[in-house]
Amino acid sequence: MLLKELSSLASPLSAGQVDKLKQLTAELSAVQLAWVSGYLAATSEQGTAELPKAAGSSDAGAEQTISIVYGSQTGNGRGIASELAEKAQAQGYAVNLVSMGDYKTRQLKQESLLLLVVSTHGEGDAPDDAIELHKFLSSKRAPKLDNLNYSVLALGDSSYEFFCQTGKDFESRLNALGATAIAPLVECDVDYQEQAEQWQADVLEAVKPLIQTAGASVVSIASSHVTTSSYTKQKPYSAELLVSQKLTGRDSDRDVRHVEIELGESGLNYQAGDALGVWFTNSQDLIAELLRSLKLDANEAVTVGKEKLSLLEALTHKKELTQLYPGLVTGWADLSQDPKLLAISADKSLTREFVNNHQVADLVRLFPASVTAEQFVSLLRGITPRLYSIASSQAEVESEVHLTVALVEDERDGVARFGGASQFLASAEEGQTVQVYVEPNNHFRLPENPDTPVIMVGPGTGVAPFRAFMQERAAQGAEGKAWLFFGNPHFEQDFLYQTEWQQYLQSGELSRIDLAFSRDQEQKVYVQHKLAEQGEALWQWLESGAHFYICGDAERMAKDVHQALLDLVMKYGNKKPEQAEQYLEELRAAKRYQKDVY
Repeated sequence: MLLKELSSLASPLSAGQVDKLKQLTAELSAVQLAWVSGYLAATSEQGTAELPKAAGSSDAGAEQTISIVYGSQTGNGRGIASELAEKAQAQGYAVNLVSMGDYKTRQLKQESLLLLVVSTHGEGDAPDDAIELHKFLSSKRAPKLDNLNYSVLALGDSSYEFFCQTGKDFESRLNALGATAIAPLVECDVDYQEQAEQWQADVLEAVKPLIQTAGASVVSIASSHVTTSSYTKQKPYSAELLVSQKLTGRDSDRDVRHVEIELGESGLNYQAGDALGVWFTNSQDLIAELLRSLKLDANEAVTVGKEKLSLLEALTHKKELTQLYPGLVTGWADLSQDPKLLAISADKSLTREFVNNHQVADLVRLFPASVTAEQFVSLLRGITPRLYSIASSQAEVESEVHLTVALVEDERDGVARFGGASQFLASAEEGQTVQVYVEPNNHFRLPENPDTPVIMVGPGTGVAPFRAFMQERAAQGAEGKAWLFFGNPHFEQDFLYQTEWQQYLQSGELSRIDLAFSRDQEQKVYVQHKLAEQGEALWQWLESGAHFYICGDAERMAKDVHQALLDLVMKYGNKKPEQAEQYLEELRAAKRYQKDVY
C-alpha cells in the first residue's frame, strides 16, 4: 500500500503531497528509506511501477541478493553476520540474513552469492543450528554449485585440537561442489574482532563486480531472524548485583553460588534457556603477582588496540589472565628459550595439555623471561565475557536474572588459582556493578505446548536452566509431566535448590526426581546410571512425545548420558545401534533432544 501511494505522487509535489509523503515515511528506518529511494529512482528511469523482487526470492532478483548465513553456538557468529548485513545494506546491497538452522537447503543451488559465518563447538563439532546444512553439504544430495560465489569466516578456539573445523569443512565442501571463493577462508580465534572486520571489508569489496555484473540497482529490505537489543556483547548493561549466596554446605569441597542481578530499567528480556554474558575484571591479587614476577611497573603506559592506558588498567579490564592459549605458550617459549617449554610448544598435544592445566601466572613463574610491558600485553589475548545459563524465568522474577555459578578453583604447587569470572562473581559485594547482556539460545527451549512432558538431565550447575524451566512452566500453568535427573557428590552438602525441588514435587509441577550423589556410597553413581535404572519408563515417556534436555559438562557427562540414552532405546525400543542413533537424530531434528553443554 505504501509503495502504491508513493508511486502515485506526481512531480513537482504540492504542499499537500509533501505532507502526505512525510506521514508515509515518518516511521521508516534508514534501510527502508534507502529501499524506497531506490525503488522510486528505478521506476523513474524505467517508466514502470513494477515492484523489485524481495531479498531471497527465487526469481531473477535472487541473483542480486547477498545471502549471509550463520551457524552460532554462543552468539559470536550471529553478531558478526548481523554486522556484515548492516554494512552491506549501508552500501546499497540486497541482503538475506538467516541462521543456518532456518536456511532451506533447496535454496542453495539458486544462490549466486553466499557469505558464511560459522563457529566450531567442542571438539570439532558443528554448532546446533549448522548441523543440518553441514550434513547436507557432505551428503550425496548436495548439488553442483558452479554458479555460486562464496566466502567463509570460521570461528574457533585454538586451545582445542580441531580449531575452526566446521568452517574448514564448509570451505572444503563448497570448493568440491564447484563453488568459487571470492575471499580466502579466515580462521578466527577467541579474540576475533579485528580479523572479522577485515573479512567483512574484503568480502564487500569482492562482491562489487559480481553485483554490478548482475545489474542490481535496487536495494531490498533484509530478511532477518535476528532480534536486537540496545544492550549487546559490545555494549553491555551496567546492572546491579543483588545477591551472591553460597548454595553448597560448609563441608562441601566446592563453592557454588546463587547469584541475583537486577536489570532495572534496561528493558532486557530473556527466555528460559537463554544465557547471560558477564564481563568481569581480573583479580588485583593475581595482577600484583604477575607484576612482581615480571618486575614491571603498574603505571607504565601500554597500547591496547588504538587505546593508550596504564599496564594496570590493561591487565584489569582488557586482557585475559586466567586462560592460556597455544600462541601465548609458543611466544613465551621464544622469549624464555627454556628447553622444556620449547619442547612443549613444539608438540601440539603437549601444548594443549599445558594450556588446560595452567594459567598465565604459572607460565611466568615456571619459565622466567625478561619482557617489556608492551611485549607482555601484546602476547595476551583480549578478555572475553563468560556465558552462564540463566537460572530464572522473568515470569517469576521480573526485572531480575539469576545464575548458578561454580567457583573455578584449583591449587598448583601450593598456589590457589581461580577462574576469572567465577571469582569475580563469588567475591562481588551487594550493590556492585556488573556488565551484562543476554545471549539468546534458540536451541534450548521448552516445548511450545506447555502440556508436553519434559525430561531434564542437569547434574551440578547444569541444573540452572531447569530451575528456569520449572518457574516458566509454573507460571504457564503447564499440566505436562516433568522429570528431573540431578547429581552431585554429596546429598547433605551439594543438593542445589533442594527446597525448591521438594516444593515442586509437593505441588505436582515436578512429577519425578532421580538423584545421583556420587560419593555417598562406596560405588560412584552418576546421572547416566540413574537413566539406565529408569530405562523402561524413560522409553515410554519418549514414545509419548516427551522432550529430552541435557545441560552441563560436554566432555564426559553429556557423552555418557547420550550413550545411556542409546542403550535404553536399543533395549526397550528393540533397535539395532544404527537404528537407535537414527531415532535420537530424529528427536534432535524435531527439537525434542536438546543440549546446553560446555
